[in-house]
Amino acid sequence: MTADKARQIKVSDRMQRDYSYHLDAPMGEDFAEGFTPFYTPAEMLALGVFEGKYLNDCRDEFPSDWFETAKLSQRANAEVNYFGIKSRQPLSHWQQKGWIYGPDPRGWFQWYCRYYMGRRLPTLDEIQIKRWRGFARHAGQIRANCHTGDIFCRPRQRQALLQWAYDPFI
Repeated sequence: MTADKARQIKVSDRMQRDYSYHLDAPMGEDFAEGFTPFYTPAEMLALGVFEGKYLNDCRDEFPSDWFETAKLSQRANAEVNYFGIKSRQPLSHWQQKGWIYGPDPRGWFQWYCRYYMGRRLPTLDEIQIKRWRGFARHAGQIRANCHTGDIFCRPRQRQALLQWAYDPFI
């Protein structure tokens, strides 16, 4: 990553070459109305998301402090996840389903990391925030089917909530 005074981020990694974007908002601020993620990207990485295998080859794009306590793995490793279970489909599955949008070839979490840093792309942001809102149904299913305090009831759904920046400990 390189950032100049204009707050321009230049990206060149395994999945994206010569992409750049501008940071229009202060980091972690000025989110769209109603978009209230429970976790920051750094907190998500520290808790254990995506089997530790998500941002390994593009760490230079993001603040180094996000990775100080991140649980990472060179290979997908379910034990790295907070709930210790396999929780993700391969990227090819997401691509086949049409769930990859715009300039974020890694999907929602990459979009969220860039949004959190301050990138704003109104049309794409609206799509991704709508997807985030739709994910709340999983919290409702946990509330309806689990006893309060039983954090290992429905671990797959809880891990998925964590990976969408929702509180899985509801």
